Amino acid sequence: MAPIFGGVEAGGTKFVCAVGRGPDDIRAEARVATTTPDETIAECLAFFAAHGSIAALGIASFGPVDLAERSATWGFITNTPKPGWSGVDLAGAFRRGLGVPVGFDTDVNGAALAEHRWGVGRGRDPFVYLTVGTGIGGGAIAGGRPLHGLVHPEMGHVRVPHDRGADPFPGACPYHGDCLEGLASGPALAQRWGQPPEALPPEHTAWELEAEYLALGVASIVAILSPERIAIGGGVMAQGHLLPRVRARLAHILGGYIQSLELDGDAYLVHPALGDRAGVLGALALAADLAGAS
Repeated sequence: MAPIFGGVEAGGTKFVCAVGRGPDDIRAEARVATTTPDETIAECLAFFAAHGSIAALGIASFGPVDLAERSATWGFITNTPKPGWSGVDLAGAFRRGLGVPVGFDTDVNGAALAEHRWGVGRGRDPFVYLTVGTGIGGGAIAGGRPLHGLVHPEMGHVRVPHDRGADPFPGACPYHGDCLEGLASGPALAQRWGQPPEALPPEHTAWELEAEYLALGVASIVAILSPERIAIGGGVMAQGHLLPRVRARLAHILGGYIQSLELDGDAYLVHPALGDRAGVLGALALAADLAGAS
């Protein structure tokens, strides 16, 4: 009998838990509010205990997190701004509670893995998943595996040109001010314009500026990682007019220097296929890969 896996998308507002094998085989699913670590993890463990045995568990977590396998704090959430969650041994708590192997990665790397396996990233390598919402994060798949390094990609914190004459907004990032996240995340839009992004009409000048910053960030990703496709999602990208604007600005910024048929048309920079399921599906993929490797 084929094994069943568990997945946890650990988010700052909720944990999504699932049991199954993939998008067409989800046996059970639950959402748990992110409160204290003890309460949240206990609720998740109770969910898995109620839905039978699993061969392995994958966790796709908000961060920053420690992904260095030789580190004594592998699987920990590190210096997160989420109150009470810094220094939490997330992977260890689930491993001890369930008694199964645990795979661990960032939420955006998990989403990238899911889209690479079942969504718009199939057959594309390298592949990048970028999300634009409360923050900006990016995950990358290279050689079929999530990309790690010193820690993990922090694509939302790349620096982009900021003309303070045209845009005097100082930026919303508490660490860097006017990095990409500080200029183009949902909170940055809300602080700059005094209203949430969903309240800004399509003709508002905010969207041309937003498209410019996102295209500058994407251009850096294209130049450095040379991905074969980029999926860009998140709450801010729900504005249907925004993606075409970003595509147009990206083409202008690249200036014809990078010659590839992949860049032509609308099939390079795309919306994700898996929507808000990508994170927990990526967690299931992490579990499946771990079980296969062992």
